[in-house]
Amino acid sequence: MLSNKSLWTAMRLACCTSTSLAALIALGTAVRADDDGQHGTTTTPIKHVITIIGENRSFDHVFGLYKPRHGETVSNLLSKQILNEDGTPGPRFATARQFQVAPQPTYYVGAGAAAKTPFITLPPPDLAGTPTAPSTTAPPFPNVAFVAAIEPALESADLVLLTTGASGLASQVGIDSRVTHASTLPNGPFQLTGPTLPYDAYTGDTIHRFYQMWQQSDCRAANATRDNPSGCLNDLYPFVAISFSTSDNGVGNSMAVYNVNRGDAPFLRQLADQYTMSDNFHQSVMGGTGANHVMLGTGDMVFFSDGAGNPTVPPANQIANPNPQGLNNLYTLDGRWTNCSDTGQPGVGPLASYLHALELSTNCQSGHFYMINNTNPGFLPNGALATGTRVPPSNLRTIGDALNEKNISWAYYGGAFNAAVNLANGSQNPLDAVGVAYCPICNPFQYVTSIMGNAAQRAAHIKDVVDLFTAIGNGSLPAVSFVKPDGLLDGHPATSKLDLFEAMVKDILDRLHANPQLEAETAVFIAFDEAGGYWDSSDLQPLDFFGDGPRIPFIVVSPFSRGGHIVHTYYDHVSVLKFIERNWRLKPLTARSRDNLPNPKPGDHDSYIPRNSPAIGDLFDMFSFGRGDDGQGDDDQGG
Repeated sequence: MLSNKSLWTAMRLACCTSTSLAALIALGTAVRADDDGQHGTTTTPIKHVITIIGENRSFDHVFGLYKPRHGETVSNLLSKQILNEDGTPGPRFATARQFQVAPQPTYYVGAGAAAKTPFITLPPPDLAGTPTAPSTTAPPFPNVAFVAAIEPALESADLVLLTTGASGLASQVGIDSRVTHASTLPNGPFQLTGPTLPYDAYTGDTIHRFYQMWQQSDCRAANATRDNPSGCLNDLYPFVAISFSTSDNGVGNSMAVYNVNRGDAPFLRQLADQYTMSDNFHQSVMGGTGANHVMLGTGDMVFFSDGAGNPTVPPANQIANPNPQGLNNLYTLDGRWTNCSDTGQPGVGPLASYLHALELSTNCQSGHFYMINNTNPGFLPNGALATGTRVPPSNLRTIGDALNEKNISWAYYGGAFNAAVNLANGSQNPLDAVGVAYCPICNPFQYVTSIMGNAAQRAAHIKDVVDLFTAIGNGSLPAVSFVKPDGLLDGHPATSKLDLFEAMVKDILDRLHANPQLEAETAVFIAFDEAGGYWDSSDLQPLDFFGDGPRIPFIVVSPFSRGGHIVHTYYDHVSVLKFIERNWRLKPLTARSRDNLPNPKPGDHDSYIPRNSPAIGDLFDMFSFGRGDDGQGDDDQGG
């Protein structure tokens, strides 16, 4: 029998027919949706968008060794000659070296060269929460029958994945001896998998928080060049993990990469080969899950308030202070909130100064304390007000509000949501224990009163993944869907595996494929919330105080995105909002939301960083709709 308490403790808080295709290419004209009027009038043949969000993987971590089809190019570890095809160090391996920094008096975003020395060997990867053996209280579980009773979101053949992958080692902490040469790795990225660490293995987590990720990125305006306009060197990843806290924070795990040439991530590779992938899609916010999901739903950051939209000051013991408290870089208080309008606040000044040197705004409103690290929303899954440490109910405007105003159908489908509601209602049913795997911080709509504080809105729009399966099967899929796997399947290191996320994506795509008419007019966006602390070799584009951050994988599956194409346009999570807004002719959400940013204009020298920065694309060039409808060079904001 599952134990709610023990599983809660174990979990982190946290293709198409040619006839269908031909029938849908109504070029140069708007496409009228279904007769029920709930799908709206679209500017493309796409009537349904499904965004599936996995957890904590950077682009290079998954696709660093990917080889595109002939005629396509990709920016990754292989193309940059950092790693060879077999995962060994390449000719330019030294460009990925990681450094440690001498003690500094205050928090810094970028460290001067004189203060830095390279590691001789990489700090070893560690287990960092990796499960040691099957258990009835946390994955992997003892047998398929046990799994089948609690997990409805996998095809039956894939249920076995929830019973495999334990380390077999004696402890959940310490050096991960399954990694080849774990204690003597060269200083740079390394292949995670090998003879004693298969792809189907649980592996250790690594730190991914706001001030830490900015610091790991090592950004200085003085370092800015034509090739690297941000001046970010991305060379302090293991050091920050070791130094900001005395806890185990992943050490060298951040430099681990999979090898798609040797069978890793096979389904994601298959989709990249068959459809369209971006090699320039970035997490919107430095740090972790909560803030990036909020940005995906709102194009903005949530702030501490009185519950009625008025900014107030959070408890002092929750306000971040990343200044060192004595030991080298040991943060004084790794908090949840920061008032980035006040450059006198700890940590704010160095980051604001860096942005000012690049002639960028912080986009921080006076007196507002913004959520920078994971904090539970103000509502429970059943709509009741939460207590304790949480984000007070927010009046932040969401894409759901905008869709409601135009009578366009939408839903957020959360894995294990129904069980989570039952738990919030006091259920003692052991089968509802899986409800602790529902992710409240992943649901941007659970933070806001307009949706979660309204019983009718909750019932209409906040649903379980099993409801998505029903909607696909009977053709009642909303125009816009956000899908979040539960914590068993989301691909998060230590508590899940990437192959489990692949399996759930495959389940959704197989169900969609069984409904050819629906498949022919649907685009599936496969994304991740953030890089999870994994290193990435790309340049990033600073937009404001909050990000952007490293690249994450992003693939579009649709009849109009076939061919193994790789798009280099600069995107982040808000690009999903921009696509929805342009496709359904919606205005940007608010005057300050990031969906106001223009579409990128490729630089004369570098197609990856826009010459009109700050700018983010609307995803239209991930598709080939035909004449006049490909979105190339179009700054239309959908208004």
